[in-house]
Amino acid sequence: MEITDIDKDSLFSVVGVCGINGNIIARILMDHGYKVQANDMVNEEDCRFKSSLKDYPDMKIYYGKIPESFFTESDYMILPTALIESKSMLYQKVKKYNIPILTVQDIRDMFEPVHPVICITGTNGKTTTTTLLKHIAYSANLKPCEHNLEGLQGNTADIPSLQARLKGDVNILETGTFGYKGSLYNLAKECKPDVGVITNITPDHLSENSNFIDYARVKGELVELLDQKTLIINNDDPTIQGLLKELNYHGNIISFGVDTEPVRTSTKKCFCGKEIKVEEFIAGVGTYKCDCGIEYKKPDYIATNINDQHNKFTLITPNNEEHVFKLSINGIHNIYNAVGSIIVAHEILNISYNVIAEAVYSFKGVKGRMEKIGTIDGKQIMVDYAHNPAGITTVLKELKNSYSTLVNVITTSSESGMAGDKEILKCAAEYADYIVPASHNSYICAKKALQKGLYTDKIVLPDTMPKGDKEGTLGATIEQVLAGFNKALEIDVNLVVCTGEAAFKYKNELIRE
Repeated sequence: MEITDIDKDSLFSVVGVCGINGNIIARILMDHGYKVQANDMVNEEDCRFKSSLKDYPDMKIYYGKIPESFFTESDYMILPTALIESKSMLYQKVKKYNIPILTVQDIRDMFEPVHPVICITGTNGKTTTTTLLKHIAYSANLKPCEHNLEGLQGNTADIPSLQARLKGDVNILETGTFGYKGSLYNLAKECKPDVGVITNITPDHLSENSNFIDYARVKGELVELLDQKTLIINNDDPTIQGLLKELNYHGNIISFGVDTEPVRTSTKKCFCGKEIKVEEFIAGVGTYKCDCGIEYKKPDYIATNINDQHNKFTLITPNNEEHVFKLSINGIHNIYNAVGSIIVAHEILNISYNVIAEAVYSFKGVKGRMEKIGTIDGKQIMVDYAHNPAGITTVLKELKNSYSTLVNVITTSSESGMAGDKEILKCAAEYADYIVPASHNSYICAKKALQKGLYTDKIVLPDTMPKGDKEGTLGATIEQVLAGFNKALEIDVNLVVCTGEAAFKYKNELIRE
């Protein structure tokens, strides 16, 4: 239906307020001054996102049975898509009362996003960059629109586009992709972005037999939406440079990078079809040159004078100003995240470098990223969400700067199949002193490696590996995680770092004792 000139006295009825879309839509309507009543069939104590509704005391919510007045008083009804498609009894009743039914698209058409809209994408670093930039905005008394769905990252489906229409001063949106053509375009177009940030593009989230360049082109769908607008890119990633060349992008480009010593040499597939050699600062990112013309050049903003702990640097701006920044988190990867955030904060949000510097220093990181969760028998216990080769390499390499001995408990089953698990094991062996497999796939890879005489001085198998296969993106069961973790506690090290989504999910179980 076409939405035009809806009376401010209209009453909107939202079914499924404890679900994702219903919850956000109800709050959007309230934020724009409309009257809302809502319902969900669950009991109040079971409402998953109830905490997000606490600031809306005027919203009448019916839990469980719906009273007849819910229909007789309603001017417009918002139903979950599943109820509409199944032509459920509730849907039939709404039709009987001749109540207009609004869709998610209707809601998006009714309201413009809160501008400026900043969409952040990339393979690694999206969440930290997004969270840090929001932290800087709050420090400058700017309120980002927040979906406030507890426990949800909120970077896919309808969440970013609906979040963009909530009350706030700015939109800072993490925009993920499922890796197939059109997925990022369809997600981001309804957000109506003004600015895009691309952190990096690596093959680490690809499934087996997927094409890396096709995956990179999906990331490029955000670039296409930003034609004649502003794009902030990691200059040190040759894949991003190749993508911009292929798309012939004509918008405003602001590039950033770091000045540090390469840690190793690797190769990445170039858009021309050749392998391009990369002198890496972190995985897949560094200096590079290809015969097709893709070549490293000095970025607009560059982080230099990086200290040994990788938490302090001098940022040189395009007009050669120098500003010193100190982080409370470590890592070259976090310096990349910080620089991208600093550029957006200063160039787009007009926040002073002094305010930005204070905010960057007070930022304590994102839960699940090098997160210290306790100490057991003198051993520091840490979890990290790293679940691909680049993430494992980056995290373990940085941790070896601070800990003399560490054991990596791997709870991942790779999105790229056993080939990915094999590569994760290889990366862990490069930097960890010991490795304990704590997922079905990592255990199989570790046993095969031992049979071939590989990593024999590093791999320590759990006494038993409980049964259980990968479920969705969760690589291990709680029993498998605990089996690996308890074995790791027997090893004489300074740090036990458990990597993967399962480690993060079950972190409270690890320190329960």
